[in-house]
Amino acid sequence: MAINLNAEIRSVAGKGAARSIRNNKNIPAVIYGEKKAPVAIELNGRDFELLIRTPGLRTKLFQIKTANGVEDAMLMDIQYHPVTDAVIHADFKRIDVKKPVNVVVPVEVVNAELSKGLKLGGVLNFAVRKVALRGLVDAIPEKITIDLSALTIGDVVHGTDLTLPKGIELGLHQADLAFVTIGGKMPEEADAAKPAAAAAAAPAKK
Repeated sequence: MAINLNAEIRSVAGKGAARSIRNNKNIPAVIYGEKKAPVAIELNGRDFELLIRTPGLRTKLFQIKTANGVEDAMLMDIQYHPVTDAVIHADFKRIDVKKPVNVVVPVEVVNAELSKGLKLGGVLNFAVRKVALRGLVDAIPEKITIDLSALTIGDVVHGTDLTLPKGIELGLHQADLAFVTIGGKMPEEADAAKPAAAAAAAPAKK
């Protein structure tokens, strides 16, 4: 579902104008892309500060209403004040909702307490926590989930093992990435190694 956003078109750009907008508790922003001229806009500061708490905001379609009409866009960047962490600028990129877009979404692991490998003493290595995806904006998920319950020691979850929604595909160079591994030795391997280790540690008989 699209996020509706009302915005005022800025007639004056530049640092001075942006500072004036922020002094009025609002946020300067820009809409660009799709081979059209950029449009400088002003957002309601309070409303936008509340909005950015929404999970998965970078995967959502924004419909930004201005005096010129409605722009379909995605949120590309938010700039924060280095001291106060207040939002000082936002960038939106126009999109064609009928064409696929490239996004990066977080990866989450679940059911660690049920994992066969972790119960056997294995160690979880959650190496890659974001994945690049491609697809239509209304089909892009907020996150990708990896279920650990069936994984045992020695198992590896590559990009090609991820469960993706219909119509969504992996981005470039994601297929061979090892997102999750369960390291360690199986109990029988560890037990077999003990006599050898003990023999190696024993002093030689004279």
